[in-house]
Amino acid sequence: MSLAGLCAFPPLLEPTCKGVTAEVGTGQHPGVQCLPSLGLDMEELEEIEEDAGLGNGGLGRLAACFLDSMATLGLAAYGYGIRYEYGIFNQKIRDGWQVEEADDWLRHGNPWEKARPEYMLPVHFYGRVEHAATGIKWIDTQVVLALPYDTPVPGYMNNTVNTMRLWSARAPNDFNLRDCNVPGQCDAVLPLLCSQFFEGKELRLKQEYFVVAATLQDIIRRFKASKFGSTESVRTVFDSFPDQVAIQLNDTHPAMAIPELMRIFVDIEKLPWNKAWDITKRTFAYTNHTVLPEALERWPVDLVEKLLPRHLQIIYEINQRHLDHIAFLFPNDVDRLRRMSLIEEGGTKRINMAHLCIVGSHAVNGVAKIHSEIVKTQVFEDFAALEPEKFQNKTNGITPRRWLLLCNPGLAELIAEKIGEDYVRDLSQLTKLHKFVDDDLFIREVAKVKQENKVKFAQYLEKEYKVKINPSSMFDVHVKRIHEYKRQLMNCLHIVTMYNRKPPRAPRGQAAPGYHMAKMIIKLINAVGHVVNNDPVVGSKLKVIFLENYRVSLAEKVIPATDLSEQISTAGTEASGTGNMKFMLNGALTIGTMDGANVEMAEEAGEENLFIFGMRVEDVTELDKEGYHAQEYYNRLPELKQAIDQIRSGFFSPKEPDLFKDVVNMLFHHDRFKVFADYEAYVKCQEKVSELYLNSKAWTKMVIRNIAAAGKFSSDRTIKEYARDIWHVEPSDLKIPPPNEPRDAGEDKTPNGTAA
Repeated sequence: MSLAGLCAFPPLLEPTCKGVTAEVGTGQHPGVQCLPSLGLDMEELEEIEEDAGLGNGGLGRLAACFLDSMATLGLAAYGYGIRYEYGIFNQKIRDGWQVEEADDWLRHGNPWEKARPEYMLPVHFYGRVEHAATGIKWIDTQVVLALPYDTPVPGYMNNTVNTMRLWSARAPNDFNLRDCNVPGQCDAVLPLLCSQFFEGKELRLKQEYFVVAATLQDIIRRFKASKFGSTESVRTVFDSFPDQVAIQLNDTHPAMAIPELMRIFVDIEKLPWNKAWDITKRTFAYTNHTVLPEALERWPVDLVEKLLPRHLQIIYEINQRHLDHIAFLFPNDVDRLRRMSLIEEGGTKRINMAHLCIVGSHAVNGVAKIHSEIVKTQVFEDFAALEPEKFQNKTNGITPRRWLLLCNPGLAELIAEKIGEDYVRDLSQLTKLHKFVDDDLFIREVAKVKQENKVKFAQYLEKEYKVKINPSSMFDVHVKRIHEYKRQLMNCLHIVTMYNRKPPRAPRGQAAPGYHMAKMIIKLINAVGHVVNNDPVVGSKLKVIFLENYRVSLAEKVIPATDLSEQISTAGTEASGTGNMKFMLNGALTIGTMDGANVEMAEEAGEENLFIFGMRVEDVTELDKEGYHAQEYYNRLPELKQAIDQIRSGFFSPKEPDLFKDVVNMLFHHDRFKVFADYEAYVKCQEKVSELYLNSKAWTKMVIRNIAAAGKFSSDRTIKEYARDIWHVEPSDLKIPPPNEPRDAGEDKTPNGTAA
């Protein structure tokens, strides 16, 4: 069986030879050992190399972890996405403001990829639908060519190499881009060629369909070819398609894959509708990654009709048959039909892509227990009531190869000395560390590794940001995309509160890694930092640093050095999070709400080993019913009032006193995420953090308990669950013989299943 994961924002996959095949004891790939003789330094080379400009956050990074795990587990799998020639943007901070610069990550080329022009495919847009005697045809289309680039994804120490295939848009040869005078033709191609930093719905939908159309053609080409690789034998019967192919939809971005596969089956392969629909449903599974209404894609019908006219017809047909079924089960329930329709009729008619994914898939999953429960009981309640067996949970995970071995070799080797090296492939073995919680020598060694990582990161900050921080201070780190629900503002208010209490009880170093409010939040953090960092009374006791252009290579530096991980989203808003897991595995303690995967982290480690505060989901629901009134908290909490008054009066922006009026106005009148409601509990919890940090031994013992409880959060465990529960394939831990070993000598060691 071949597995395909579709991401419209593709996996942020770092070059996979960066040590992932290193043995735990040495920390070096054999190839690295010859670099000094060439006068080269591995760390310098890694600093020079660009981060791949693929994906813009947790979704892409998760996909990269999954690709690593699938290769390590011996699953024949492909990751599909777009090869963006420009990344989303490089973030620079100038005078406290975010400035976006082009991310020309391919300007020096990419040695890890190989172009495959022999598999180039056409992708069609626009045009019209013709009903002919021979069937339905989509004609008079504009064509863009999809050129695949392959990147190898090696498994860990098993000689398995899977493929990440990214599609690059190319102009067809029948017109010259430079001399193109045909309205719309150049517009169709050039934006796809350039960037993921785009504006406008039409371009976004073009990109989503582009990756879907190319990928499905590629999958069907491989399916049709004989399993023996002969071009003479071609499959024309699709009955076994779902047994040979499983496609996981990474959120709603690739949802157009469902009508596209139906178009191929019905219009091109001439399958009857019912048979095509049965095969399609059994092929697709859908992962939901968000519960925020504004993040669930809803495409205007007019736009889809213009760009993909045949697909709109197919979506209408899918919807009609779906609603007929609902009407049969629930006669006269018009409101239920409205709620469950794929088409939203109010105002501008829109296609609800999440509903399309649910109806067109055989399995739907959330990415943490609490998130999957919200998906079933709130967001998609009607669908879950109709088909409860379709809904599952698959808690996210991270690859320990990158997020421990590669980024924190000191800690990885220390763990290996205590429990052996097998934990790298079976992270559940970290539970063996529980017996060393009271081992004084191990406590000192864990603290020493953390301190070395902090010193190294402090040197990096001094070099890159010209800020000196005390490596003995607590490194309190908030790494999140800037969004109100992630509540960077609450962290900022706590910094102001600590500043007003000067000097703070425990030394702190704060770091946070941009839409109008997001940019204002970034400016506020930097403005507060400017005041705090230049106050002689505070001195080195508190420093605030905004780490610009957060990316994988920077994460690999900051995560091992972190003492306290901020996971403070409003309960019920963060689907899972994976940064929380990376910090936990690398010896940071967590301050957080009972949201996303924090809930399961508390279950694994014991709630007493995390700093949990604030409202639970049911408290947020109750507050919504009662009504949230920010003014009441402002009137009741003097330190909150002081902090807000300072921000409002221009204390942090004396040249522009009204600079942050929009932020303050939002907090009082439009804050869906209730920062003030959790402020008091957050500040009190931070006091507990400071108190424990002063007791180094007790702090480190809690760190060890957290590391020992992190085993569940390996992406290997997540992928095993997808494989067994959704894709119906079995992982293999057997090792393929290396190329220099005769294959017949290792036949009995070869895992089942090879990629087509």
